[in-house]
Amino acid sequence: MNSFSATYSVKFSLLLLLLAAVFFLNIGLGSVAIPFGETFKSLIGSELQNENWGYIIRNYRLPKSLTAILVGAGLSLSGLLMQTLFRNPLAGPFVLGISSGASLGAALLILGAALLGPVGATLALSDASIAVASSLGSFLVLLVVLLVSVRLKDAMALLIVGLMFGSITAALVTVLSYFSSAEQLQQFIFWSFGSMGNLSWSQLGILGLMCLSGILLSLALSKALNAFLLGEKYAHSLGISVSRVRRWIILATGILAGGITAFAGPIAFIGLAVPHLTRQLLGTSDHRLLIPGVLVYGAILMLVCDTVAQLPFSSYVLPINAITSIVGAPVVIWLLLRKNRMIF
Repeated sequence: MNSFSATYSVKFSLLLLLLAAVFFLNIGLGSVAIPFGETFKSLIGSELQNENWGYIIRNYRLPKSLTAILVGAGLSLSGLLMQTLFRNPLAGPFVLGISSGASLGAALLILGAALLGPVGATLALSDASIAVASSLGSFLVLLVVLLVSVRLKDAMALLIVGLMFGSITAALVTVLSYFSSAEQLQQFIFWSFGSMGNLSWSQLGILGLMCLSGILLSLALSKALNAFLLGEKYAHSLGISVSRVRRWIILATGILAGGITAFAGPIAFIGLAVPHLTRQLLGTSDHRLLIPGVLVYGAILMLVCDTVAQLPFSSYVLPINAITSIVGAPVVIWLLLRKNRMIF
C-alpha cells in the first residue's frame, strides 16, 4: 500500500467515525430531552426507563436521521455527477431543471387543490400525494431532458437547455402562485423550505431504493466519469460511448435529485459544495475514491445541518434550506480563500 492509499484509508475511516458520532448526536437531541444512554439502549433494542422515549426515537428521530443521511449522500453524489459531466465547478444537482419540475408538480397539486373540492383537496394535500406529484413532475422533466440529450452532442448546449427548462417551470409556478390564496401559498412555501421529518418508514424505504439505484449506477460509471474529466473527445478516444454514458449520468442524477426533492423538498447548497469539500479533504479526483467520500461527507453535513435546524431542547424547527446555506457557505468560502484554488 502506497502512502496516498494509506492516507486516503485513514481519512475515510475518520469520516465514517464522524458519521457515526453525528448520527448518534442527531438522534439524541431534540425537543424532548432524552439521556444519551437511553438513546443508545433504544438503538440496540434494550428496554428503556420510559417507553415514550423509545416511541419518539423509533417513529420520529430515527426516520428523520436516516432521511438526512440519504438526502445528504444523494444530493452530494448528484452534484458530483453534474460537475463532472459539464466540467463546471458551479454545476449542481438541479441544473437540468429536475428540481424545478418537482416544484411544479407540488405547486400544481397544492395551489390547484381547490379545484378538486373540499374532500378531494384534503386527500390531495397529504404528504404522500405531494410526494407523488413532485416525483411525476421531476421525472417528466427528466424524460424530456433525456430525449433532448439524444439530439444534442454538446454538453454545454444540454446545460443551457436544462437551465431553460428550470426557467420555464419556475415561471409556471409563479403564475400559479399569483392566482392562489394566501393559505395555499403558505403551504407551498413551507414545502419549499425542505424537511427531514415528514417521511414514514414506507416512504423512507422508497427513497432508500431510489438512492441505492442512483449510487449503484454511479459506481458502475466511475471509470467513464474519470475519462470525462479530460474531456469528451478524450473519453471517445478510449472507446467510450459519450452519448450513452451521458444519458446514464443524467438518469442517475434524475433518480437521486428528483426522488430527494419529491420526498424532502428542494435542499440547497449540499450538492454544489460537498464535492469540492471532499476533493480538498481527500486530495483526489478519482471517482472510484471520490464517490464513497462524497456519500459519507454529504451525509455528515446534512446531519449537522438538521441537528442545528431542530434547535435541541426547543419546540422550534428552522427551515433546513436556510441552515444548509448558513452553515455551509462560509465553510466553502474559507476553504477557497485558504487554498486559493478549487480542486477540479
